[in-house]
Amino acid sequence: MTQHGKKYLEAAKLVDAEKLYQPQEAISLLKKMNYVKFDSTVEVHMKLGVDPRHADQMVRGVAMLPAGTGKEVKVLVFAQGEKVAEAEAAGADFVGLDDLIKQIEGDWLGFDVAIATPDVMGKVGRLGRKLGPRGLMPSPKAGTITFDLARTIREVKAGRVEFKVDRTSLLHIPAGKLSFSEEAILSNVASVVDSVVRARPSGAKGTYVKSVVLTSTMSPSVRLEVASALALKPQV
Repeated sequence: MTQHGKKYLEAAKLVDAEKLYQPQEAISLLKKMNYVKFDSTVEVHMKLGVDPRHADQMVRGVAMLPAGTGKEVKVLVFAQGEKVAEAEAAGADFVGLDDLIKQIEGDWLGFDVAIATPDVMGKVGRLGRKLGPRGLMPSPKAGTITFDLARTIREVKAGRVEFKVDRTSLLHIPAGKLSFSEEAILSNVASVVDSVVRARPSGAKGTYVKSVVLTSTMSPSVRLEVASALALKPQV
């Protein structure tokens, strides 16, 4: 059983465990409960009514956070020819092919997102065992295998986050930093929820979103009223 410290227990007293909170109210509460000295990451946790063991019930996608992620994202691009210059001009932190593959095979993983052009995947594919388990392998579903490098790099740097349901039908998605204004956090949460709803798979039956919870690093969680969370309107 997890043992929580005194500050956590004091913060937990502010949460009514039986209550389902409105999104704005929950965000205000997260800020009141903050007791750590670093800038916590706000997370959206969602329980879905799917069985990810079935291919037609797998939930995976991306969400654009209007207020950004609050952290610098290191982007690596596998490319060759003229696409190398395009990636560098768009702000990629690491660009190359054979040299980067060799570094990664040597256990270097100094980046947050990997993007690849389709024509180099024959070589990049062999990194699947290294990058796959860490969620770093470029993939079509995540939009990270593309020739449109400039747009994709800009989106990733601006606040593009990937999500994938785990084996227990849960999603854990970052939604910015607790130092953001309440309005900024709310706009990010709205985008996350909307993106998950749009990613509903064809095989999902019955209730799709069963619960929505907000939390921040090391803080107690706050349960949202699902209908209110689903009613949030993302910024266009």
